[in-house]
Amino acid sequence: MIKSVVLVGRPNVGKSTLFNRMIGARRAIVAAVAGTTRDGVAGSMSWGGRSFQVSDTGGLYGASEDPLHELVAQQGKRMMQSADLLVFLVDGREGLVPGDQSIAAELRQTGRPVVLAVNKTDDKRSHARVGEFFELGFDPVVEISAEHGNGVGDLLDEIVSRLPAGTSGVAQAEPGEDISAPTVREETSIAIIGRPNVGKSSLLNRLLKEERALVSELPGTTRDPVDAHLIWHRRRFRIVDTAGMRRPGRVRSGGRIELASVAGAKRGIQEADVVALLIDATEGATDLDAAIGGQAHDAGRGILIVVNKWDVVKVPEPGFAKTFDAELRRKMKFLDYAPILHVSALTGHRTPKILEVIDKIASARRTRIPTPVLNRFMATVTATNPPVSPERRNVRILYAAQTGVAPPSFVLFTNVASTLHFSYERYLVNKLREQFGFMGTPVRLEVRRRAKRS
Repeated sequence: MIKSVVLVGRPNVGKSTLFNRMIGARRAIVAAVAGTTRDGVAGSMSWGGRSFQVSDTGGLYGASEDPLHELVAQQGKRMMQSADLLVFLVDGREGLVPGDQSIAAELRQTGRPVVLAVNKTDDKRSHARVGEFFELGFDPVVEISAEHGNGVGDLLDEIVSRLPAGTSGVAQAEPGEDISAPTVREETSIAIIGRPNVGKSSLLNRLLKEERALVSELPGTTRDPVDAHLIWHRRRFRIVDTAGMRRPGRVRSGGRIELASVAGAKRGIQEADVVALLIDATEGATDLDAAIGGQAHDAGRGILIVVNKWDVVKVPEPGFAKTFDAELRRKMKFLDYAPILHVSALTGHRTPKILEVIDKIASARRTRIPTPVLNRFMATVTATNPPVSPERRNVRILYAAQTGVAPPSFVLFTNVASTLHFSYERYLVNKLREQFGFMGTPVRLEVRRRAKRS
C-alpha cells in the first residue's frame, strides 16, 4: 500500500486548492468560505518516483459558521494520527496567528514528519511575513502559491524526501485478507447515491468499519465525494460517498457550493461501475429518488437499490416487504432489473450482503455472449414470438452481435429500415436476462438494416 500524506491547517488557508493542484484534478470544492471542506477527500499521485495518497482535511480550529465544525475537526485529527507525513499549511497573507500555534502543538504530539508550507506568498507583503512562521519550529519552511502553482514542485520534493520508506495501509482489508496478493481482482468502482440524509455516509462507514465520512442529522452534510478503498473476499472495491442530490431549483438556490457538490455527485455516477441507490424506508420511493435512479440508468451503470433504515420501519405483517417493493417497482418501472436489499446502516442488518450483490452486478455487466450462441438464442425467441415494428411492417432479425460490455450492448440487423416496437424490444431484453443473467445492469439494443450486397 502507498504512503499517506495529509494536508492540515486552519479553515480557508488553501488546503483544497493545494490538494487539487497536487493531484491534477478538481476533486475538492474550493470556495472563499471558511469550512467548505467537511469530509476528508483523498487522491493518489506520483512524484520523483514515489507514489502516495494525499488527503485534504476540513479546517482545524478557527471560527466557522458550519454547525458541523466540531465533527469536521475531530475527523481531521483522526486522519492526522493515521498519516505517514503531515503537510501543515498556513496563510502567508494573514501571518502567524494563535490558531496556527495550537495546530503546531498538536502536530508535534503525533510524532509524524511535518512539512510546513506557507501559502498565498504571491506578493512582497506576504513574502515578508514568512519569517514569522519559523517560530513554529518546523524545518524546512516552503513558500508556495497553491492557486498559481508557484513553489508546489519544491513542496513535493520535500514531501518525497521526508516520506518514510516502504509501504503502509491506505486501503482497507477484511481480517485475514492479503491485499498485495496477485489474485485480487480488478477494482470495481461503487458510487453511493441518493437524496440528502438517507444514510449514504452511515452506509460507507458501516462497509469500511470506520468513521470515514461525517454523519449528522443535518441534510447536506457531505459536500465533496468521499473516496475509500476496500478489499472484500479478494475483490477490490473503490467506494464513493456522494453528496445528496436535491431538486434543481433547490440546488440553484443553494449557491456555488451546492452546485459543486451536486456536480461531484453526478461525476461519481459517471465514473462508477455500479451505483448503490439509497432509499429511505421511512419515506418510501419518491419522484426525486426515481429521477436520481434515472441518471444512473441513462449513464448505463449497474444499479443496486438499497432500502436503508429498515430497522426503523414497523413491519405490521409478513407481506409488508413485498408490498413495499411492489410500490417501489411501480415508481421506478425502468429499474425493474435492479435488485432490492433492505438494510440498516445503523445496526448493520444485511449490509454484508451489499458487496456480495454488487460483485455479481459488476460481473454481469462484463458478460460477453459468443456470436453463434447469441444468434441461436435469437432464432429461438423470434420463432416463438415474431418481431413487430411500429409500422406493422414484416421485420425479420437476420442476425445479432454483441458490440460492447458495461453495459451489455447488442446490435440487431434486420431486413428493412425500421425500428422494433418498444414492447418487442422489452420482450427481447427480458428474454436475454432470463437466459444470460445480466442482473442489475441495463441492456442496450440497437436496430440496423443490413447493408445491401453489391
